[in-house]
Amino acid sequence: MKYALIVPDGAADDPLADYNGQTAFEAARIPHMDWIAARGRMGLIKTVPEGMTPGSDVATLSVVGYDPKIHYTGRAPLEAVAKKISLEQDELVFRCNLVTLGEDTMEDFSAGHISQPEAEKLIADLQRQLGDERIRFHVGVGYRHLITVKNAGDIKVECTPPHDIPGQPIAGHLPVGKGSDLVRSLMTRSREILENHEINQTRRDLGENPANSIWLWGQGSMPRLPNFRQRFGVRCAAITAVDLFRGIALSIGWRMIDVPGATGYIDTNYAGKGQAAVQALDEVDMVAVHIEAPDEMGHNGDAANKIKALERIDEHIVGPVLEKLQSFDEWRILCLPDHPTPVAKRTHVSDPVPFGMAGTRVIPDESERFTEEQGRQSDLHIDPGYELMEYFLKSGQEG
Repeated sequence: MKYALIVPDGAADDPLADYNGQTAFEAARIPHMDWIAARGRMGLIKTVPEGMTPGSDVATLSVVGYDPKIHYTGRAPLEAVAKKISLEQDELVFRCNLVTLGEDTMEDFSAGHISQPEAEKLIADLQRQLGDERIRFHVGVGYRHLITVKNAGDIKVECTPPHDIPGQPIAGHLPVGKGSDLVRSLMTRSREILENHEINQTRRDLGENPANSIWLWGQGSMPRLPNFRQRFGVRCAAITAVDLFRGIALSIGWRMIDVPGATGYIDTNYAGKGQAAVQALDEVDMVAVHIEAPDEMGHNGDAANKIKALERIDEHIVGPVLEKLQSFDEWRILCLPDHPTPVAKRTHVSDPVPFGMAGTRVIPDESERFTEEQGRQSDLHIDPGYELMEYFLKSGQEG
């Protein structure tokens, strides 16, 4: 059996006023996803357990078959795995966003999607001026970076994801708890360094948002996840542009495939990802393709580009993968977002998301399109969400 998992991150949405009350899935031209719904079946999955934050970290663990209540140790540790950063027993790692702060508000959690060369220069300067034997800055991708803190056993701090507070005052969302003085100090001192940095002066001159501060969140210790192949007997390769999905994939033993031009944004190399997935199916049992663009467009409040991202995913990834799968005797495909990132809210929510499944021994239901409503109307609701992966791989709607 050959398997494919397609994850358009954050793609689920609420009805969009500018699109006659349609969601992004409903407004988009996605014939291949609709084919999955019509020839296979739709369902609804609860990827974020009650009481947990609706982040891609928690939700993705559910998507790939791991109970977040057992295995979740924080977002940053998963990204650290992607960067091959080893943590000592008493060491914590924080996600370190480069952000744009107004006088007292979170103006942009991505600092205008700062370029990689600019980000690397800023992080290097922060390491030189703020780093020491205990604290170290690690370069990531774009606005997404990491900080490790040694001798952190006494740090019990609560932090707010910056993408949860766009345009809001930061005063009520600063780190709190034991050890928060250190975290706040790093953030404050970073602004003193970055505010008038030459890179930010140039960005302002160009009308771009300056990366004038860091924002720390998502901290945790190193996870220990059981091997996916040992659990399910399936060899998997994964394609993604973001360190979070990469870190989870590496933690469970998946092989990574790097695609030139994969950016984690609307301009990513969709066709390259699709072709890489097609080629991987000749070598492994399962390929997983993660696409960040719909999530970023949700955070940007950009409905038009969220719809465009879905259409590109459908054309350049879902379509070619479906065609390749059908060249094998037995195959299955599963397509689902990890969580909703509604355009109107510009942040993640914990609502259940639709999934579509098609292929060998998957008995079709009455679904016609790949939409949130079709998922809600289905008779297949998966909660807890981590059970879907075993269902997809091992049982399904078998006759």
